[in-house]
Amino acid sequence: MAKMLFITLMVLIISGIVWYAAKVFMPQSPPQLDLEEWWGPKELKGKQDRSIRPFQVNFSSELVTDLRQRLKNHRPAVQPLEEVGFQYGFNSKALAPWIKYWAEEYPFEERQKFLNKYPQYKVNVQGLDIHFIRVKPEVSDKVSVVPLLLMHGWPGSVREFYEAIPLLTKQQDGYDFAFEVIVPSLPGYGFSDAAVRPGLGPAQIGVIFRNLMKQLGFKQFYIQGGDWGSGIAGAMTVLFPKEVLGYHSNMLFISNGYSQLRTILGAFIPSLIVEPHLAERMYPLSKFFAYLMEEFGYFHLQATKPDTVGVALSDSPTGLLAYILEKFSSWTKFENRASQDGGLSKFTREQLIDNLMMYWASNSVTTSMRLYSEAMSNKNRGLGLDKYTTTVPTWALQAKNELFYQPPNILRIKFTNLLGNTVLDDGGHFIAFELPEVFVKDVFMAVQKFRSWHGMKTEL
Repeated sequence: MAKMLFITLMVLIISGIVWYAAKVFMPQSPPQLDLEEWWGPKELKGKQDRSIRPFQVNFSSELVTDLRQRLKNHRPAVQPLEEVGFQYGFNSKALAPWIKYWAEEYPFEERQKFLNKYPQYKVNVQGLDIHFIRVKPEVSDKVSVVPLLLMHGWPGSVREFYEAIPLLTKQQDGYDFAFEVIVPSLPGYGFSDAAVRPGLGPAQIGVIFRNLMKQLGFKQFYIQGGDWGSGIAGAMTVLFPKEVLGYHSNMLFISNGYSQLRTILGAFIPSLIVEPHLAERMYPLSKFFAYLMEEFGYFHLQATKPDTVGVALSDSPTGLLAYILEKFSSWTKFENRASQDGGLSKFTREQLIDNLMMYWASNSVTTSMRLYSEAMSNKNRGLGLDKYTTTVPTWALQAKNELFYQPPNILRIKFTNLLGNTVLDDGGHFIAFELPEVFVKDVFMAVQKFRSWHGMKTEL
């Protein structure tokens, strides 16, 4: 009896704190960012070429020869400990076949053609040449064409969406629309320019991508994002709620005082926060914090010393391979750590090396990692965009093995018009790459809900 009284008292106290926190932690008016902030060289300001220029991926013979030499001349890897998988990182015994494949078997010319299968362009936005894929659907006049901005994260690239693009740009059964997809490389990733000065965080990238869509002629559009793409998209829903018609995310997550208090409340009585069959995705919190300690060392390193790490990764393709593919192992399924091959068979060798080539050919791994440092800077954390609500209709696709899970009652703290969520019993962090059909099906369903919510067919 005493125990029950204590728990009841604690729930009442925490509930009161949560109610008070909702008033204190959720301000109403978001900050105003400079929509023309210049990120390129100062001497080019006002002189940039604003035309949309065709672009193609090019694996030059010089690049390929240098890469092969580096792969073949790498120092022998230190032998792994006995009877371990990927618990210490990429198992060095699993490394040799990957190096051999990349150096001797990966068909560079064929993959270059594959990566150029979709129309690609560059356009200067706020001083940076932004690389993007743009694919228009071939549909009848009776089918609406809906613009969709797809945003990747780290250590992914636009390559994650290649299998999904032909499905998104085709009319699907039961829908009277198809997507015109715009898939940009994040600034500093792949073939998009990196900022030349500090400060380009997720919110500022959101401004760049809004301006990109504007330069392409879209006044309103839908957005989709995972990983850093979700952080950028979440910022866009706060900063541009009249331009973003709907937001689909495969890693919808918020972090503010109110959400943290509700999460802590659920640690005492999970049923108040999360459905019983999903409680293990959040609790116990000790398991979650242990996971953060084991898996997020890279985050701290990239948020503090990205340029130091970048020296090694941009010099050694073997190091880049181990560093990035290890994430495709554990982020696809945490239990892959126990496997000596890392469970990388969810993807083909071509797919994973294609993604590596997006970093190696452009020498962008250092600048890609700087996004962690910018996002964690005092300036960008001070924006506190997760403290602001957004009315943009939203949908969450929640894979079983995603890095984080939050239930709808927490997500609605920020996304007040969360129209639904799809909970999967499969899939991981790179869902569009791993399960493109599942991903596409959910995007169509979400946008259908968004269009119904708006109460009319959107003519753009």
